Amino acid sequence: MTALERLRIVEVQPPWSTHLRSKSRLRKSPKWHFIDPSLAVASLGATPERLLDDMNLFGFLYESLVTRDLRVYAQAADASVYQYRDNTGLEVDAIVEAVDGRWAAFEIKLGQSRVDEAAGDLLKFESRVDTTRVGEPALLRVVVSSSYGYRRDDGVAVIPLGSLGP
Repeated sequence: MTALERLRIVEVQPPWSTHLRSKSRLRKSPKWHFIDPSLAVASLGATPERLLDDMNLFGFLYESLVTRDLRVYAQAADASVYQYRDNTGLEVDAIVEAVDGRWAAFEIKLGQSRVDEAAGDLLKFESRVDTTRVGEPALLRVVVSSSYGYRRDDGVAVIPLGSLGP
């Protein structure tokens, strides 16, 4: 992995360390993403038909694609992209943190069918963060592959990938 990182083929997404109210233990292992998810597709020799037959793999590739885009936009704003996992199984795909401490949490889902689950995870995560120490989240967002953007009654916004930008 170190060699792939030096060659700029993969990039590390480190864990976000924050103050938590819960007794959950934070997992400290990083996630790895291809710099460009098409590298994974090419290395697997995957055709569009094969990708559509394996939606789990397609979802992982989509998550890498969105993470790459978030990283590009975050870098332009002098921010960093992290991820969160704890021992209870709660996971947040991307947390963007600005130098001044403002932060936003993103769940990345390929389809609309998992938006409710993703929004629930974001709200559960927000309840575990000690906001007296790190502040309230600036944004809670679910990024989906298509459709239109809207704000849910619980305050979580659903946005299509095409609407991401600096």
